[in-house]
Order: sequence, then C-alpha cells, then structure tokens
Amino acid sequence: MIQTAKGNSATTSEALNRKLPDSVLNSIRSIVGDANVLESDTEILPYECDGMMTHRYRPSAIVLPTSSDQVAPIVRVLAEHSIPFVARGAGTGLSGGALATNGAVVIEMARLNRILEIDYDNRLAVVETGLVNIRLSQAVNPDGFYYAPDPSSQTSCTIGGNVAESAGGPHCLKYGTTTNHVIGLEVVLPSGEVVRLGGCGADDIGYDLLGVFVGGEGTLGVATKTWLRLLPSPQTVKTMLIDFMSVEETSKAVSEIIATGIVPAALEMMDGATIRAVEASIFATGMPVDAAAVLIVELDGLEAGMDETIEQIKAIAEAHGGRKVYLAEDATERARIWAGRKGAFGALGRVSPDLMIQDAVIPRTKLPEVLSEVYRISERYNLRLSNVFHAGDGNLHPNISFDSRNQDEVRRVTAASKEIMELCVHAGGSITGEHGVGLDKINYMPLIFSDADLEAMHKVRDVFNPNNLANPDKVIPMHRCRAF
Repeated sequence: MIQTAKGNSATTSEALNRKLPDSVLNSIRSIVGDANVLESDTEILPYECDGMMTHRYRPSAIVLPTSSDQVAPIVRVLAEHSIPFVARGAGTGLSGGALATNGAVVIEMARLNRILEIDYDNRLAVVETGLVNIRLSQAVNPDGFYYAPDPSSQTSCTIGGNVAESAGGPHCLKYGTTTNHVIGLEVVLPSGEVVRLGGCGADDIGYDLLGVFVGGEGTLGVATKTWLRLLPSPQTVKTMLIDFMSVEETSKAVSEIIATGIVPAALEMMDGATIRAVEASIFATGMPVDAAAVLIVELDGLEAGMDETIEQIKAIAEAHGGRKVYLAEDATERARIWAGRKGAFGALGRVSPDLMIQDAVIPRTKLPEVLSEVYRISERYNLRLSNVFHAGDGNLHPNISFDSRNQDEVRRVTAASKEIMELCVHAGGSITGEHGVGLDKINYMPLIFSDADLEAMHKVRDVFNPNNLANPDKVIPMHRCRAF
C-alpha cells in the first residue's frame, strides 16, 4: 500500500540545523565561485517557500549557476554525496513545488536568462530556462511573432518553471498549455548526465520522453535549455468585457459560447469579490463593482467574420442576463482589461495577510453547480472566498483570503480546500489544471489514481531519478523512505 506524504506548514527544526559538509560546499564553490553559494540564515530565508506560503522548508544552501554548463557538475557533486536538490526559477509556483524538503539544496536558475537563438524561418526560439516568460514575446513581437503560454505571473515566472508545471494561462483555451509549445529540451539528469529530449520541430522516433518530462515538476531532472514554438501575431484581436448580475448565469453563458462552436483565444471569469478587490487596487480598470461576475472574452485571428462572432457572443450574453457588453477599442484598452485580470491575485493580496490560491479542473457544464457549492463550503467554514479563473476550459481558481497567524483559521482553510478538491473530482474533474501537484496536493492524488497507477508513476520516475534526489517529496505520494 502506498503511504501518502504529510505536508508541513512550518519549517522543521531538522532542516534548520542541517548544513552541507565543507567538502561539498568547496566543490560547488569551485564550479560557480564563492559569491554564488548562499548558506547564511538571512540569505536562505527567502527560499523557504514559493508562492504558496502555507508550506515552508529551509534549504541547506542556495547555488546560483551563471551558465548552463555549470548545472551538470553541480548536480554530479550532489549526486556523489546523495544530497537532494531542487531546481527553482522565480518561486512564483502555487503548489509548493519548489520547496527544499529534507534540507535539499536549491539550484537557483534565474541567472540563466538568455535568448540563445531566434529562428523565424522555422518559427522557434532557443532559450535558457531562467528566462522570464514575457521576455520572449517582447523580443519577437516587433517581427510579428509571440510565445503563446501566458500565465498570470508571466512578468515574473520563468520558462523553466512553466516547463516543470506545464503552466497554462488565459490564452491556453485556444492554444494549449506549455507542453504544446515545447519542441525540445536540454536536461541534466539527477546523475549529472546531460541529455537532449525532443527535436527542432519534427516528431522524434520512439517514446515521447519530452512529453514525460514537461509537467514532471522537476522530479525527473533539471531543464537548462528549451526549444520553443513561436506563433505569428494574429491579424486582429478583439477583447470584450461583459458583466452579469448572477454567477450561475455567467457560468451558463460560458458553456453556451463554447457549445456554439466558438473557440475564443481566452474566456476568463471574475466574481464580484475579485472585481471589488481589483477596483480598490492599482490594477483598477473600471469594472462595475456591483456586478456578480464579469467575463473577459478575447477573439483573435482573421478579421473576416470577426464582427459576426462578436454579435453571436453578445446575443448569448444577453440571453443569460448580461448587463453590458463592452468592446475594447484599441490595444491600450485591451491591455487595461488584461491588467485587471492578471493583477487580480496581487489585488487579493491586499485583502488579508495570506491567500490560498487553489487550482482544479471541472467540465464546463458543471460550472454552475460546482461554483454554488464552492461558495457554500466557504460559508460553512466562515472564510472569505473569491473566484477568478479560466472559465473556458473549466480551470477553477478558488481563492481563500486568511491570516496564517490564526491557527483555527488555517485549520478551516485546510479543511475547506480538501472539500473543494473532492467536490471537483466528484464532478468529473481533476485536482490541478496548471499549478501542479507539488507538495500541497500530494495527499489528493489517491482521489484520482489507484495504488497501481501511483506505483506505475514511481517506476517511470525511477528511470530518470532512481535515488529520488531531484525534487523529493513532490507529486507522487511516497511508498518508501529515503534519508539524506
């Protein structure tokens, strides 16, 4: 029987006292230089958690490679001494996926941030994995191209983190998540061996090892370079903001838009609590604060037929009580609307000291009933809940505002999160759509996978990571113990 791992909401005293042997530190310093190895308490403190601050673990050291060639020798040193390690980018993850459990060493990849090659003829770019997501689109936009995956944190999250989680974003409804845009990877295996997965566009012969690695959450190795697909900028883009006085009717409008055969580039939903938080922040866009919810619908592609599609969406919205349909007049107005949507999590950060951002997927047709029950769960536990999410593909983000200094409130947040996950699974959904399993959702894996399923996952992971040194204690509930 597979035993589930227990999460930890505070730094363990064991991890606090763990130090790397001097011989190991000296070997790593000889690779990256003294200034690029951090081990004091004040230097390590910022790396205790990622964007989900309910879980905290103290790393034994932080290593900051400045070139991709340094990663393999670092990993070899750690592997020789059976020391676990975690690759980390910007730390914006929301599942505890970059936490240094068991005193692991953090390999901070953010300095590997170069665009190595742009090949417009083949519509691809080669980049180091510490590159911030939006930098690639900014680099190729003047030449009429862009990189499609656009997480809400795209101004800070890195390509390597996106690869680890197969990150999504608003425009993944039409264009797919990160896995659909990664053509190849250079990977350092947990042994220190460097391998190339995938090609430059053509399908590889044999097993899809690239597909296995993307979304592996760093448990299969460290990606140092990636070959990414570029898309030509669309001929035209239209962005609509539609407000409703009922969350249920907003949800029904979402299903009907997709059911008619319309595939928007993005179809996002924000509820009243989120709207009010945004409008009270620097991200204010002029959304009506009395609305129960708004939809952001973005269409892109050929200009021919676009006006007819807009009229179809307007008719659907009005049939479901849509109060006002606003069409952005230019790129500036579109950017203002998206600033409100992508700034929502930052705006919610002003509501309370802490924010639990959950992530689950359900069938679109189940949105009305599931959202109603999510609100009932929050009321039952006396919690402040808001919703902002990728409605078009049923990827929910119930957000719970709370104060982690209040232990009773933390207990209620944990219990409510569990019920929300169970609700989404019973509705035919999954426990994560883009944020990953990490440490936070590891105990929910048995909700959707049998012991045999999980054992098969262990066998796949052990091919790449037989000693469980790469990002231990994540994704798959442990069925055997290993000690550092």
